[in-house]
Amino acid sequence: MTFSLGPKATSAGYRLAAFDKIGSTNTEAMARAREGERGPIWFVTAEQTSGRGRRQRAWVASRGNLASSVLEVMDVTPAVAATMGFAFGLAHAAALQRVSVEANLRLAGSDQLNYLLKWPNDVLVRGQKLCGLLVEAEAMADGLAVVAGIGTNIVAAPEGTPTPAISLNALGVHVSAEELFAALSDAWVEFRGIWDKGRGFGEIRKAWLESAFGVGEPVAIKTGTATVEGTFDTIDETGCLIVRTAEGRRMPITAGEVYFGTAASVGAA
Repeated sequence: MTFSLGPKATSAGYRLAAFDKIGSTNTEAMARAREGERGPIWFVTAEQTSGRGRRQRAWVASRGNLASSVLEVMDVTPAVAATMGFAFGLAHAAALQRVSVEANLRLAGSDQLNYLLKWPNDVLVRGQKLCGLLVEAEAMADGLAVVAGIGTNIVAAPEGTPTPAISLNALGVHVSAEELFAALSDAWVEFRGIWDKGRGFGEIRKAWLESAFGVGEPVAIKTGTATVEGTFDTIDETGCLIVRTAEGRRMPITAGEVYFGTAASVGAA
């Protein structure tokens, strides 16, 4: 199979740049924006050799896994652009549910696959990391170039990661990168429309919290040299994670390494 956009994405005017192998779809997308590309356009590859996650961590997508990024140039602030990541995570979770119908039918309700969103940018299933998301933005002369990229473990998952990782194949979901990408491109049209350059973030926030991992659970966040501990209360109207401390204070967190549940005490160590 070859990569192609879903019908909704095609009708919405998205274009596609597909590669057999590339260093990073996010890097390629931003380079194109600097050269004058204004999107909306998807970049997707059958093999990614030097992808990046948060904090410049390596994210290598071996052949058979999915690495894809969408580029849009918009008249929004960087703070608003950051909230697009929540819509992007919801779109990917929706796409995953759509390609998991057969697997869930086989499970017959005993252990359904539920794709949950971990703040700020992971998709988890059964407590293990399936996807990592990275949103980057750069000012251009005529707007803000926003690139949202996501890597999904389809046929294989890395070992030795801070959060244990898993692949769709190991979950019994037998789908190709091409099939998942088509579903994702269509789902993005839906959630991009709801987000609406930040104007619909209230609705996105509500939907995200309904699919969030760890709400009401113990959490520890490492922010530089400090660690904040408490309970994951909610996310606020800007996308910050709100931690309720033992003293009852509600502290907004803009970035950090997040550890939930029993891992919270480990992360705080």
